[in-house]
Amino acid sequence: MLNHLHSFQEALDKRKADQTLRILKPQFEGIDFYSNDYLGLARNEELRNLLLKQINENPHLLSGSTGSRLISGNSKEVIETENFISKEHQNESALLFSSGYNANLALFSTLPNRHNTIIVDEKIHRSVHDACKMSHAKKLKFKHNDIGDLEQILKRQNGNCYVAIESLYSMDGDFAPIHEIAEITKKYNAFLIVDEAHSFGVFGYGLVEKYQLQTKVLATVITYGKALGSHGAAILCDEVIKSYLVNFASPFIYTTAAQDVQWRSIRAGYEFLKTNKNPSSSLQQNIRVFHQQNIKTPSSENSPIQAVLVSDNHRLKDLQETLLHEGFLTYAVFSPTVKQGTERLRICLHSFNTEEEIIQLTKIIKEFT
Repeated sequence: MLNHLHSFQEALDKRKADQTLRILKPQFEGIDFYSNDYLGLARNEELRNLLLKQINENPHLLSGSTGSRLISGNSKEVIETENFISKEHQNESALLFSSGYNANLALFSTLPNRHNTIIVDEKIHRSVHDACKMSHAKKLKFKHNDIGDLEQILKRQNGNCYVAIESLYSMDGDFAPIHEIAEITKKYNAFLIVDEAHSFGVFGYGLVEKYQLQTKVLATVITYGKALGSHGAAILCDEVIKSYLVNFASPFIYTTAAQDVQWRSIRAGYEFLKTNKNPSSSLQQNIRVFHQQNIKTPSSENSPIQAVLVSDNHRLKDLQETLLHEGFLTYAVFSPTVKQGTERLRICLHSFNTEEEIIQLTKIIKEFT
């Protein structure tokens, strides 16, 4: 056992030497350019007061769920919230999960079988890769956003194929060519699954809803811990897929249901989004201000995520620490989380950032790039 612990310590020591050791830190005070709170709803007092009012009127929302949804945790609140979500997104049904990670685990570990193939964009979220390990299906990767490469892979497959993409990628801040991918998957009778974690709320209800692609997508994952400022996730699908997941998806079956206050906060967030357009407008204006500073980035010009490549872990660390010293909170992504040579500072823009803050941030970045 001691030898085993020694190997763990060696791995940790190596990360420490490479300056890539992850540790849990208390939240810093500073100007937020690193959280996923794109619309500022996690700190919005009006939304908070709305939810507090509902809790005061319905204190049972704070009670524990007491069990999984297949035992004692299937409350009226969660059923009503799923019905509400499916109608809002113009989908037949919705199934709620405690997180987007769990939703992806459920989808990709359950739907494909040993005779199927899962084809993922090479930059798909880690949760999909982990889910594929739980599945008995074959997993293949296609080059990031490369329609031609995807088609060549689809041509060579036998049996059912599942194609996994994100509508907006969290590391590069670029969009998937979702229309073209939907057409390619239709051409080869493949099943398309879209993760909308970073586009929901920022671009209405996400790009699948915006472009009315519901009939071309087998399942869509919507997460609420980012632009909605809440927690949890929903899988949008037809009733057959929902029933299949309820019956066979281990991450759903064996998880204690969340408290009802989580489901109520999701519904409150939707209602707030429908009546408050200012946060979205302010965010888009701040994205334009960022691009006016002529920072070189591979990210899409209207994405709230802007990646600044700094291809050296040590130099990237110096940039992040300099920004922190000046009061700016940013997130550095080191190798091996990303490929060596593609290390980057991941800037998240928000509705509440000011023009002055953005200009000062980019001024410091320019000194390092």
